[in-house]
Amino acid sequence: MMKADKNYNRRTEKDYNWFRTFYYMWFLGTVVYPVTKLMYNIKIEGRENVPKKSNVIYAGNHVSYIDPPLIALAAWKTIAYMAKQELFHDDNKLLRFLVHTLGGFAVNREKPEIATFKTVKSVFNTSWSLGIFPQGKIIKEPVISHVHKGFIMFAKKFKADIVPVAICGFDGYAKKLFEKHITVKIGKPIPYTLEEDEIMREWAGQICEFTGYENRIEESIANPALV
Repeated sequence: MMKADKNYNRRTEKDYNWFRTFYYMWFLGTVVYPVTKLMYNIKIEGRENVPKKSNVIYAGNHVSYIDPPLIALAAWKTIAYMAKQELFHDDNKLLRFLVHTLGGFAVNREKPEIATFKTVKSVFNTSWSLGIFPQGKIIKEPVISHVHKGFIMFAKKFKADIVPVAICGFDGYAKKLFEKHITVKIGKPIPYTLEEDEIMREWAGQICEFTGYENRIEESIANPALV
């Protein structure tokens, strides 16, 4: 049974202070980069597409637990990720520690709370950006179909453009040096001013172009109740 002693979906501007910013970038440079280079032969493409401003949403396909640091490393930005609330009570203590200390915050995927909106506003009041996985969970199949529209809602409410980021080539966690090969591709920003369906198509289109996934986004557009 989940504990209710902490409100993991509420963070304020103070939580994204200079110390956490320093710690986050230190973690990317001293832990994430060497590990992903040695274990996954990571390659990064499209860094020229990263906006200079921080008021943006990084939205990627979701294939593993290492997606958040991979995207942050590729963009070389401090990104506060919206994570499912179950992660904050996971049996893996290291995972819980990293999600929390690296600025992640919880979201109830069935019914987002007011605190979540306040936290997103707080993030955009700092030098940090927001990270969301529109698929809502880890998806192993090479298909982009049912996608949650929450990232579009936040984009429009806070006037934040969306940067699609594709994790390409992941086929399992590496267990030895240079065993795997991953490429992270950063797409062109999608203006929040576009119509909702157009944003969905543009995001899915770029992700599928980079990954080679099958694009079935029209299923989400035609049947939003199935998401």
